[in-house]
Amino acid sequence: MYSLFIKGGFLMWPIALCSVISLTIILERLYYFHNTRLKVRNLSERVHLLLKNNKPEEAFSSAEEDRSFLGRFLCVGLKVMNQPAEEKQKILRRAGSRELEQADARLRVLSVIGNISTLLGLTGTVTGMIQTFMKIEKIGGIAEVTVLAGGIWEALLTTAAGLFVAIPTLIFYHYFEGAVDNRAIQMKNAASDIFSIH
Repeated sequence: MYSLFIKGGFLMWPIALCSVISLTIILERLYYFHNTRLKVRNLSERVHLLLKNNKPEEAFSSAEEDRSFLGRFLCVGLKVMNQPAEEKQKILRRAGSRELEQADARLRVLSVIGNISTLLGLTGTVTGMIQTFMKIEKIGGIAEVTVLAGGIWEALLTTAAGLFVAIPTLIFYHYFEGAVDNRAIQMKNAASDIFSIH
């Protein structure tokens, strides 16, 4: 495996660095989304019902105990229930933005890595092919098939390595982006429920 890595050329090193950064971010984001996920699926509806039944303290406790992104958001909303509508909306908007910023952290880096690793792989292949044809030119323009094939597969190693990094990186990037969008929708719906009560 190491011998293949070396044969791929110097561009294998930045591709390897991209893979390490990508894996680190993916693991960190998986941990974050797991820790801040909803523990109670119908939390918003439960809080809504408790408020309708005039039990604001129980509603706050339910939101606080959930320890999820939505739980934190609802806690903020419940604390400012008696504020004027405009002020309440501003506070909730800031709280929602803060939650989304935390969820979206470092996702742009994944997108960049997904694109860069592919381009690095293609660059490695192009430079490898150039070197192969330069060698053929030096020996008079005639080369054995084995020599030509050997140079080509070594050049293609960087493309393969770049794709091996880019594909899972972009898959996780779109997965996390979908999770962020889903959280935004849930908080928007929860805010509408809170405002519809008072």
